[in-house]
Amino acid sequence: MRILHIAPSYFPAIRYGGPIWSVHGLAKGQASLGHDVHVFTTNADGPYRLNVPIDRPVDMDGVKVHYFPLGTPPRLYRSPKLATAITDQIGSFDIAHLHSVFLWPTLKAARAARRAGVPYVVSPRGMMVKNLLKARSGLLKRAWIALFERKTLEQARFIHVTADVEGDELKAFDFDLPPVISVANGVEPPNQIDDSMISPDVRSAMAGEPYILSLGRLSWKKNLAALLEALSTLGTGRLVIVGNDDEQHASELSERIKSLGIGNRVIVIARSVDGADKEALFANCCLFVLPSFSENFGNTALEAIARGKPVVVSRECGVAELVREAKCGLVCGSDAATLAQAMETMLAEPDRASAMGQAGAALAESRYGWGLIAAQMVEAYAKAGVSPR
Repeated sequence: MRILHIAPSYFPAIRYGGPIWSVHGLAKGQASLGHDVHVFTTNADGPYRLNVPIDRPVDMDGVKVHYFPLGTPPRLYRSPKLATAITDQIGSFDIAHLHSVFLWPTLKAARAARRAGVPYVVSPRGMMVKNLLKARSGLLKRAWIALFERKTLEQARFIHVTADVEGDELKAFDFDLPPVISVANGVEPPNQIDDSMISPDVRSAMAGEPYILSLGRLSWKKNLAALLEALSTLGTGRLVIVGNDDEQHASELSERIKSLGIGNRVIVIARSVDGADKEALFANCCLFVLPSFSENFGNTALEAIARGKPVVVSRECGVAELVREAKCGLVCGSDAATLAQAMETMLAEPDRASAMGQAGAALAESRYGWGLIAAQMVEAYAKAGVSPR
């Protein structure tokens, strides 16, 4: 099958969080199954541009990645050269898989696919949550939905969600949607840690007593203020919070840490981590916590699970389904009181927590490798009537 993935940004732009890893994991898994997999994307990397070729495809783990320059202005990931390539080439593919909503590449790709008679799939990646849109996004995204996104979603061959909770959120829009199919994200196995490659700030954060880890973008959606409040009610425990800070949320967290009087128990590393830094942070934590208000899946929690770490996740996270099934941690509310109770339970019963971690690692290895997930997605394409031409 000849598969085209269209994403506004792509690896190695890891500042954008989970979708960067999950889209490449899926594409790489499909390529490993023998499919001809291409990615059309931009060279976006926050305020910077990726140092990648923009005049030829890049082979990345068997995936042919085509980077196109952002246009001016770069808002909504507008790229005229990307639009031209989509228009000219989409007809040569069996399926187009669009990995965003509310962004210019998705709009262009959906229109081009319809004109060329190419079926397309949309992965909203957690962005279609009605209550969050009302609370934080204002009129602009609601207008975009009315003008463009509704049609894009309704005319897709199917909508891909990573967990049932994401599919439930879509129902609130009362659209005439095609089938909604759940295929989880996969996970990479742990890598060997090269101690010499661990950064000084990470090494310093890990020094001392065992710590609770929260890793992901520093965003209001991650509910880190409640996590800090929960920690303040516990008589023990350290917390390390790590993630890119595009929203300038770190300063708010610093103020909250100060007001709660827990400055000696919390370290915030406001940057993206990868490689040895990321592996070391996982390896040395005693518990991983993901307390998000809304999370279509929760890649970092699955990474922790695959590394044998017990987890606490809010019930609003898609990965909560996995945690319940594997009994590899606790699922709780997103308020500070229930977070604190779950964390205290895990810290007070280390043997139970360790057994949970081992159960999670076994399940992740047997069911969440990217090859298996990619095969499930290809099967979903086929069941939706997509076949090689």
